[in-house]
Amino acid sequence: QVQLVESGGGLVQTGGSLRLSCASSGRAGTRYTMAWFRQAPGKEREFVGGITSTGHNTYYAASLKGRFTISRDGAKNTVYLQLNSLQADDTAVYYCAAGPRATMPTTEYEYWGQGTQVTVSS
Repeated sequence: QVQLVESGGGLVQTGGSLRLSCASSGRAGTRYTMAWFRQAPGKEREFVGGITSTGHNTYYAASLKGRFTISRDGAKNTVYLQLNSLQADDTAVYYCAAGPRATMPTTEYEYWGQGTQVTVSS
């Protein structure tokens, strides 16, 4: 069993930054690819980016690459999502997920956290 707990969300002004954290326990460790998704009100959950189990490779949604950065601390079993130059349409609940391979569809991820709210105000 894998447990994922996100933290770090909050209210930020346009142009600001936040760093989200996802702490994993159980079998996640360094055995799973970890990814971030987000879901805005009334919209489907969308892929943000991911990082492989070794931490050596990252992959992002094309529209977000350059503003968001994913990193991983294996010793702490924690994955981070650095959000920069935030805009109003980045407002969403951000979720981390764990799965066996580096891919984008939500259906490929087996374990999910409860989400953390990010609100960007103008």
